[in-house]
Amino acid sequence: MFRNQMPRYEILSQDALATLDAGWRRIVSEIGVEFMSDRALDLFRAAGQRVEGNTVFLDPEFVMAQVALAPKEFDVQARNPANTVHIGGDEMVFGAVYGPPFVREGDVRRDGTFADYQNFLRLAQTSPVLDSAGGVVNEPNDTPLDSRHLDMNLALMTLTDKIYMGNVVSGVNAADTIAMSSILFGGRENIERTPASISLINCNSPLRWDDRMLDALFEYCAAAQPVVLTPFILMGAMSPVTIPAALVQQMAEALSGIALAQLIRPGCPVIFGSFLSNIDMQSGSPTFGTPESGIGLLCTGQIARHFGLPFRSGGGLTSSQVPDAQAGYEALMTLYPTFLAGTNWVMHTAGWLEGGLVAGFEKFIIDEQITAMLQHQFKPMEIDEDTLAFSAHEEVGHGGHFLGAMHTMERFRTCFYRPFLSSSENYERWMRNGAKDAAARAGDLYRARLEAYEPPAIDAAVKAELEDYVNRRRRELGD
Repeated sequence: MFRNQMPRYEILSQDALATLDAGWRRIVSEIGVEFMSDRALDLFRAAGQRVEGNTVFLDPEFVMAQVALAPKEFDVQARNPANTVHIGGDEMVFGAVYGPPFVREGDVRRDGTFADYQNFLRLAQTSPVLDSAGGVVNEPNDTPLDSRHLDMNLALMTLTDKIYMGNVVSGVNAADTIAMSSILFGGRENIERTPASISLINCNSPLRWDDRMLDALFEYCAAAQPVVLTPFILMGAMSPVTIPAALVQQMAEALSGIALAQLIRPGCPVIFGSFLSNIDMQSGSPTFGTPESGIGLLCTGQIARHFGLPFRSGGGLTSSQVPDAQAGYEALMTLYPTFLAGTNWVMHTAGWLEGGLVAGFEKFIIDEQITAMLQHQFKPMEIDEDTLAFSAHEEVGHGGHFLGAMHTMERFRTCFYRPFLSSSENYERWMRNGAKDAAARAGDLYRARLEAYEPPAIDAAVKAELEDYVNRRRRELGD
């Protein structure tokens, strides 16, 4: 887990914040937000909010009172206590890519499999920068749809000992995740005391919360498991084209979801979610790593702090089809503002390709390298008598060099960050070693990591109980 103690980069003036604040208040009170769930409508109605059909017209002061119930910071426990994380404050917690149906391995793009899923979890477990394997790192398309969440949960809980994300395809899937987490951590009361999973609840932008997402929200909130209430906004398609309009819509959607979460269980941990980019106005395709998405990310961090909430955004996003230069610079264009904004929960840190359609093995390693370099860059710099190195000047004098100075010799192994992926070889040596570019070197690294992987220890009785649960539920679900 990385603690970002650098100053936050805030670009909104107080007048701008006030204007945005007035904007979301007008949306929720005049246009309203749709909730496609009778349970949600009943809760809002009972809380004195106006409900017409599936549209809830919210009193902004009611929304703010609900938001105030959510904790500003909280822990999520891992089965290895050393991997337990803290969400909020200066902490940045990083997870792998989430959701792609396809996988890229070298030159091959294909449907994702369960074997791919397991390999991504192994990479996450051995990652130097990831705190979580995530959840749906790729869709295992060779497993039955109705029960694949059980296999994925079992893999998350056994192949890694880091925190994981809960399945949100349905309320049933969410309930299974909670039941399996209860087995892993010794009872539901233990996960209600300290949460064991984080779950992504996406808004169907603009201004609609769908029934399946809401069914999962009810399950996780009832069990006090953190939920990431996330508007899914591509400017020009799911919101107006201007960044301020998208920010106001995002605030209305996220805050309305947070208000519902607090109605379900007051004090339930929540994360203010943001997935904000734009489309290509020529082709209509989603684009990532854009200047607009970076500006939106910086604004979102400031907005979330304004509300006193931890927030999710950013990651190594790209529209590129392959792990090339475009993939690298677009990922950096998103990851850099992720750090500048002090994002607390970072999804899609490693592996995202082709607008999120593809999980890439080589891209996974490239994104790890970018993240590791940024983590190093965002560490506070020590300025003291030792780092000023006056004694080195006394030793070297005028016109000399510092290669053999005592100050250098004492520090040369650790004085500079050394990238694990980059090549600084001279041309002749690089040619002798195969003339490999970054993607090829990343391929070598991920294959070596998989070969060296060893599963983390787990209590045999707990593992057997999890396997029994999966087998029983598989039969019950008809798979």
